[in-house]
Amino acid sequence: MGLIKEPEGVDFIIQSPPLTDKERIEISEFIRIRKLQNKSKVTQTISKKRTKDKVLKMPNT
Repeated sequence: MGLIKEPEGVDFIIQSPPLTDKERIEISEFIRIRKLQNKSKVTQTISKKRTKDKVLKMPNT
């Protein structure tokens, strides 16, 4: 895989305008919700794995 060279006379430096207070709050809220959703998914996955492990380790009767 080769390196991509910047064409002569072209700058790829992007300078975004500063965020407004409303935008900061919206982004923070979005991140908070995503973290809660991901935490929930991880917890469900762990629960399923533990249940599966218990079923596999049960002695035959």
